Amino acid sequence: MFIRPVPFDHPDAVKLNDEVQAEYAVRYGDGGDATYLEPSHFTPPRGLYLLGYDDNGVPVASGGWRAQDANEENYRDGDAELKRMFVIAQMRGRGLARRMLAALEEDARAAGRRRMVLETGTKQPEAVALYTSSGYEPCEKFGYYRFHEESLCYAKLL
Repeated sequence: MFIRPVPFDHPDAVKLNDEVQAEYAVRYGDGGDATYLEPSHFTPPRGLYLLGYDDNGVPVASGGWRAQDANEENYRDGDAELKRMFVIAQMRGRGLARRMLAALEEDARAAGRRRMVLETGTKQPEAVALYTSSGYEPCEKFGYYRFHEESLCYAKLL
């Protein structure tokens, strides 16, 4: 997989974002993730959005981080929030998500962020397994879904 930075609204990013939203709808029975995101959230140095491409130039994985600081949604100063981690179904189980996660952590650390945080859900056991095996631990709930029963929040010091 070749990983490269792209704008959050790049056509390939939009394509994979639509796929992840459709998967959320299947798993949770709603319209997908309603967290407010905009392209500027992923603009360096306060964020980054990455796409992974296969040898044929097909987008197969995505992920990004955006800077967060202390606010009413329980973020802390220096947080980097992981968003839109996704690998297309036919490419799962090959370590692509782990490579994407490592690249995002490295970039957030270089940007001066102190903690990577993420929100996932109870119906995403693959995501929970990836994050816990990568050193993430449960933390106080934050963000848009902090009051939702199916929400799970994790953090890792960078």
